[in-house]
Amino acid sequence: MVQRLMGILSLKAAIKVKRYRSYRGEVGQTAPNVLQRDFKATRPNEKWVTDFTEFAVNGRKLYLSPVIDLFNNEVISYSLSERPVMNMVENMLDQAFKKLNEPPRESWRLNFLRKR
Repeated sequence: MVQRLMGILSLKAAIKVKRYRSYRGEVGQTAPNVLQRDFKATRPNEKWVTDFTEFAVNGRKLYLSPVIDLFNNEVISYSLSERPVMNMVENMLDQAFKKLNEPPRESWRLNFLRKR
């Protein structure tokens, strides 16, 4: 009845759009702040950073995870996926270490696997 009357009177409901909030409380463990906000590197491969970015393309969500060298802001490697899964990060890091002339340090690999 209300909908029919609104149609006759050409009225439309004012719907308040809810703001997107990504915060969902404490989730998982927080990694230690090793860099202490010092994002400058004095030589290549001294400091690498990575993150996840979500964006939409043609109505589909895609997730991008690059490895960036803080020495010159070069993208060392990246991974693109339709889901943010751990395998995506592992592949991206494997690609990054293949670009180096040395194998990844075993201590780093163990720390990475423990955090999973």
